[in-house]
Amino acid sequence: MQLRADALETHLARGLAGCYTIFGDEPLLIQEAVDRIRVAARAAGFTERSVFTVERSFDWSSLLGANQSMSLFGDRQLIELRIPTGKPGRDGGEALRTLAASNNPDALMLITLPRLDAATQKSAWFSALSEAGVALKIDPVERAQLPNWIGQRLAAQGQRMVAGEEGRRALQFIAEKVEGNLLAAHQEIQKLGLLYPESALNLEQVQDAVLNVARYDVFKLNEAMLAGDVARLARMIDGLRGEGEAAVLVLWAVVEEIRMLLRVKRGVAAGKPVASLLRENRVWGPRERLVGPAVTRLTETVLERALAFAARLDRQVKGLRGAVPGDRASEPPANPWDGLFELAMTVAAPRR
Repeated sequence: MQLRADALETHLARGLAGCYTIFGDEPLLIQEAVDRIRVAARAAGFTERSVFTVERSFDWSSLLGANQSMSLFGDRQLIELRIPTGKPGRDGGEALRTLAASNNPDALMLITLPRLDAATQKSAWFSALSEAGVALKIDPVERAQLPNWIGQRLAAQGQRMVAGEEGRRALQFIAEKVEGNLLAAHQEIQKLGLLYPESALNLEQVQDAVLNVARYDVFKLNEAMLAGDVARLARMIDGLRGEGEAAVLVLWAVVEEIRMLLRVKRGVAAGKPVASLLRENRVWGPRERLVGPAVTRLTETVLERALAFAARLDRQVKGLRGAVPGDRASEPPANPWDGLFELAMTVAAPRR
């Protein structure tokens, strides 16, 4: 059975299923869902807990044995299985199907996985787990939804923003400072709960309490670049630089995005469907709807020149001197971070 995250509390109040499969890429929301199931399991008598993490050469027979074994004290047990890669492999797939069919009333399975693509969700092992229990998909909180999410979290702890434009600006202020990081947002919400218990919050209180807690993510930078959000792009590059991120890693991420756009651009010109090209290039999530507009506003020539400029920038970042033979790219700025911003801007706001 497929279940939405916001329906979990209602489901648990009616009783436990024999198996829960939780998948997604929001660590905070996954952890909260796991904690709710643990509490419900303990209340239902599953007082023993075993944890397995799938790594290379994982012994699947040990998991199957734990599912069938009885406690020395007759207690029921919660068995947690973590699959960080989301790929159990052939042996793991067979083991998971066996687990799904075991129907042991004294063992409750709790399986956590990262985000799964459509093909994996149609696999035999995942279908078996879904049919045997509950599959809970944890969707990411998109940046545009983050102010509302923060408002709901504040309401849950007895707080709210003042009405009107000031309240909206305060929520937007928090969302911008945490830069899409839900764990950081959660910490700031808890801090506001301690500082101003059960009160209406104004913008000044929020600004005084909330530090610049952004945890800048190299790969979130690509979203700003694709969206053409110049202000956010500049803020993120400054943030990554301030946090001591390696310029070579940022360059690699930006270049991979440009290469992907060029492949999609050429594929569209060859008559291939955009949806098929996105799958081939492993584009999903928020980037999926941003690639189309980016491909439309960019030309092959702009993307090719961007890659030539990136080659120059790569040599600079690595401390190499001298031009690449046949290279007609413009000279990058003296500061590599200025060059990274210039490179990202070729996608975000290309000059005609």
